[in-house]
Amino acid sequence: MRLLVVRHAIAEDREAFARSHKDDADRPLTSEGRRKMERAALGLKELLPELDVLAASPYKRAVDTAEIIAGAYGGLPVEPVAELAPGAGVDRVVGWLTSQQARGSVAVVGHEPDLSRLVCTLLAATNGPFLELRKGAACLLEFPGPVGRGAATLDWFLGPKHLRLLGTARD
Repeated sequence: MRLLVVRHAIAEDREAFARSHKDDADRPLTSEGRRKMERAALGLKELLPELDVLAASPYKRAVDTAEIIAGAYGGLPVEPVAELAPGAGVDRVVGWLTSQQARGSVAVVGHEPDLSRLVCTLLAATNGPFLELRKGAACLLEFPGPVGRGAATLDWFLGPKHLRLLGTARD
């Protein structure tokens, strides 16, 4: 299985949004975040031309990011996955990934620090993250065998700027 891990794009400021007394789960992307992710999604498509599954945290900013990615992939459906919500825990995500391993290329869109913990667990079976995904950043992991702790290899890890550059390479 190939696993594309994407952090959601730039969202509205957490503290400013909290002052509106709305639930953080409803915090949307900014217009800048949308614009940047549209270009980054084209870069993702250059690097990984096919996706079999596109899953996202049920939080609005992650779903919005996944929908932008879906557009770059010709309208792939976005699957909201509770295990990708902030604080759900690495073990729950690994369990969900195990159920998807026959699907080929799986993309997940979520939040920090959960994604860093997930990636580090899958690469080195460690809970302490040794990397961090910036907003709109992505990495591709490959599992030569079953999904599990320490079972993945890292194909690439790119920041949002690099993904956007790849997305404009054909212009």
